[in-house]
Amino acid sequence: MSQVPSQNSIPSAPNLLVRPYVPGDHTSLCELWQRVFPDDPPHNAPELMIESKLAIAPDQLLVGYLDDDLVAAVIGGYDGTRGWIYHLAVDPSQRRRGYGERMVREAEQRLADAGCTKINLQVRSGNTTVIGFYQALGYAIEERVSMGRRL
Repeated sequence: MSQVPSQNSIPSAPNLLVRPYVPGDHTSLCELWQRVFPDDPPHNAPELMIESKLAIAPDQLLVGYLDDDLVAAVIGGYDGTRGWIYHLAVDPSQRRRGYGERMVREAEQRLADAGCTKINLQVRSGNTTVIGFYQALGYAIEERVSMGRRL
């Protein structure tokens, strides 16, 4: 990614209010993530992810509202070397309206403001729709092996 778009070039996504998570968002965010990620493993339970994120950089857990409805969310992370985008979710009934892009661009801007110069993200290899979404936003598949270990 070359440069984060300026605030003026972030898609308008009409009426979408993007802001950091507050405790009153808890139930709606858990419900959204359960709808969008029904097959997530137990270690990705919404309650656990929210609790963990709030302990470190809570301003990087973003929610998107249309009126009184939480319809989108994303987690940004930055360790001083690389930024990450996690768990982008848009309610299935609200997709293809620019809300996903708006959430990604807001997360990118916040990461850039923190000094981040490169963002990584992971997508399950069979999720071609999401891969295409991120490619359209300027992300590229990098030749890497992703490894992990549960502690």
